[in-house]
Amino acid sequence: MLLNGGNMELVDNATKYLFFTGKGGVGKTSTACAAAIELADRGRLVLIVSTDPASNLDQVLGVGLSSVPTAIDEVPGLFALNIDPEAAAEEYRERVIGPFRGVLPAESISSMEEQLSGACTVEVAAFDEFTAFLDASGDPIGFDHIVFDTAPTGHTLRLLQLPAAWTGFMESNERGASCLGPASGLKTQQDRYAAAVETLSDAARTTLVLVTRPERSSVAEAERTSVELDALGLSNQHLIVNGLFFAQDRNDPIAVALEVRGQYALADLPTRLKSIPRTVILLRGQNLVGVAAFRGLFGKAEAKVASVATRPEPIPDLPPLSTLIDEIAGKGNGLIMLMGKGGVGKTSVAAAIAVEVVSRGFPVHLTTTDPAAHLTNVLPNEVDGLRVSRIDPLAETEAYRQKVMRSSGKGLDADGLALLEEDLRSPCTEEVAVFHAFSRIVAGARREIVVMDTAPTGHTLLLLDATGAYHREVIRASNDPGINLVTPMMRLRDPDFTKVLIVTLPETTPVTEASHLQDDLGRAGIIPFAWIINASLAAARPTDPLLFERAQAELPQIRKVRDELATRFAVVPLMPAELTGLEALLSITGHKAKAVA
Repeated sequence: MLLNGGNMELVDNATKYLFFTGKGGVGKTSTACAAAIELADRGRLVLIVSTDPASNLDQVLGVGLSSVPTAIDEVPGLFALNIDPEAAAEEYRERVIGPFRGVLPAESISSMEEQLSGACTVEVAAFDEFTAFLDASGDPIGFDHIVFDTAPTGHTLRLLQLPAAWTGFMESNERGASCLGPASGLKTQQDRYAAAVETLSDAARTTLVLVTRPERSSVAEAERTSVELDALGLSNQHLIVNGLFFAQDRNDPIAVALEVRGQYALADLPTRLKSIPRTVILLRGQNLVGVAAFRGLFGKAEAKVASVATRPEPIPDLPPLSTLIDEIAGKGNGLIMLMGKGGVGKTSVAAAIAVEVVSRGFPVHLTTTDPAAHLTNVLPNEVDGLRVSRIDPLAETEAYRQKVMRSSGKGLDADGLALLEEDLRSPCTEEVAVFHAFSRIVAGARREIVVMDTAPTGHTLLLLDATGAYHREVIRASNDPGINLVTPMMRLRDPDFTKVLIVTLPETTPVTEASHLQDDLGRAGIIPFAWIINASLAAARPTDPLLFERAQAELPQIRKVRDELATRFAVVPLMPAELTGLEALLSITGHKAKAVA
């Protein structure tokens, strides 16, 4: 097997554009940074760009970044920047609205500003910024390589699909109106969007790098991504398997199980992925933060015995997940909402909480807002008392279109129906449809316990932004103080109704990002109920030298959550086997629950 530099094809034959994508938490940022540093060390001029709404590029590089290229002093020739979605949206709004100020009435300008206030505008604006780097307008320096560290898979695929979606909408929109304001503001970018799609599909200029962990669920996601990218005409792909582990202590069941899991995942790679050029990177003993940690990640490496501290810190007793469930499962109704960065294990933890609550005699509705929707992977069989659903963006959008056509289209003439159908073809219709589905599920928690597995942080914050906008609009439109208004945002802010659980990993970057999420929620008036630290080696207490070193590295982050960030917290140990099925999920809670029928 070729490991860490046994196959250097990705950097030896690097195209100008390297587009790193994959499921959240697989190491996209780490591998993107390592590739960028390797190329810069070879004397190339390199720019690394993050398009992730929850970017941590500045944290892992140890340098403050902005929306303009910043030189990384430790790596001559390397520059980095973050695309700030909110700042991009503000600039985009002004570019669309600016030409009409002083020309149209104030009411019209106000209406345009309201149309451009939604989450869809943020996403389109971020893509607008992204496309600039695929032509000369965003590359005035003339970089040899531009490396894109993307958002988690669902978000990235949505960005890649936007040009086609907007192109189709603009070609059929003859009336000049859209949910983003005048279509002329979009049409000015049409040529650039078309050029971006052409560049992404050109194997001579672009490589799509699929990053995965050596785990079946992660590999399955990589295969799905590969197929969907190919369907978009993006077949120029390279696979990175990140974090392969070899046990050094054969008496450590955790270490042996992790090694076997990785070997099985590699041996059982789908035919689709086996046909793609591949690089395998070994698991390191420490978190990858800072330039020094990334140098050599693509170089040749061997599984060496880790250097354990001479005086290792004792691992304290850590509260299990069952201690939180004792507090949140008593009423028989309410919303339990799990939030966090992609890849931290929200889906498994959400399913574990749901089956544990069911085991205590309460019916539960387990649902997800994640477009990737992995609930069926971890809970493949039906459980009595547990109803499982998902918010399917495509199905919700079609249902919403049909509903609007039946209601608003009733009595319209042919021209009116044509205009309505045209508006409903806008990509922003999906945003509205998903929000309506989300609102229905939140309201349903009045009658039952709802456990909601949310999409990765960026997606969820956009959904909450739509929820807040709806709340403000309802309050503004209500002139009768006697009306008892209850909006979805009010329910999310009610600690008796909603329990928000922030899920993270015991590593520097995930804890920092979860802290930022908590700050964002606080600004929206939502106070998290508790934190859950997932997949902890410290809680699993391994004896293998490399795993023990990683367990020791977790302790400062566990203390930070306990002492600074959370009013309540629980720790879920890393499990030897991949978490699928009822018994495995119940083991997550750390509680001997009675058998579920």
